[in-house]
Amino acid sequence: MEKKVIFLDIDGTLTEPGSNEPPKSALLAIRQAREAGHFVFLCTGRNYGMLKPLLNYEFDGFVACSGGYIECGGKVIYDCPMTEKQQESAMGVLRENGIFRTAECRDGSYTDEGFKEFLREHADEAGNSELLRWREQVEKSLNIRPMKEYGGQPVYKIVMMSPSMERLSEPRKILEPEFAFCIQEENAQGFVNGEVVNRKFDKGRGMEQVCRYLQIPIGRSVAVGDSMNDREMLETAGLGICMENGSDEMKRLADDVCPPVGKDGLWEAFRKHGLLEKDGV
Repeated sequence: MEKKVIFLDIDGTLTEPGSNEPPKSALLAIRQAREAGHFVFLCTGRNYGMLKPLLNYEFDGFVACSGGYIECGGKVIYDCPMTEKQQESAMGVLRENGIFRTAECRDGSYTDEGFKEFLREHADEAGNSELLRWREQVEKSLNIRPMKEYGGQPVYKIVMMSPSMERLSEPRKILEPEFAFCIQEENAQGFVNGEVVNRKFDKGRGMEQVCRYLQIPIGRSVAVGDSMNDREMLETAGLGICMENGSDEMKRLADDVCPPVGKDGLWEAFRKHGLLEKDGV
């Protein structure tokens, strides 16, 4: 039997966004795929601290911090936080341009309180109350702490929320030689959500490192994701699958589209592509 390496995004793929509770069908698919001889890894933008609750379930390892921190079978095989100079430059120029930051360290994440304060001040504007509720729920469920508690730990990546695309012009000019800006779709309130990620790594290169470590060709990898920060995953994998609840661009890039996360999407994808069968793939 040809062993495959399966890489799963978390938010919007394995779980509903911001949740740590995979549906039972997803856990069944993962268990059966591993019993069939395949490896199953998490491949996520989350840091170790945010994905840790999911490690109570059985995985063979994970690619965390968008590829900046990787464990395989309990062994760290890659660890690449920002340098102090990079960290100071990135955090500084985003703050100076009024962009709200969440600094993701290995074990904790720390966010600017200013974003929620801004939303409260403009609560009567369309959608701001809903966005504030979403933000508070995500921070609570993923244990994201206020920036005042940040103690100078190494930062792997920065999640940002900009009031407009124009505000990003100067940060991009200064940071893009060393950092990639992964921009999500602009929301109805005009906010631009995205990530600032070191160009030394991405999810796709994280997958390649895992496959090299396991001595399995990258062509025998399967990646499942839903949003633009999963692009490198789907482009790198031998088989790239996008959730039906994913972005339109990702669905165009994918080799296949499976049902949404809330409708047994992972189990259906694993079944369709023979990943649950013990006698071959």
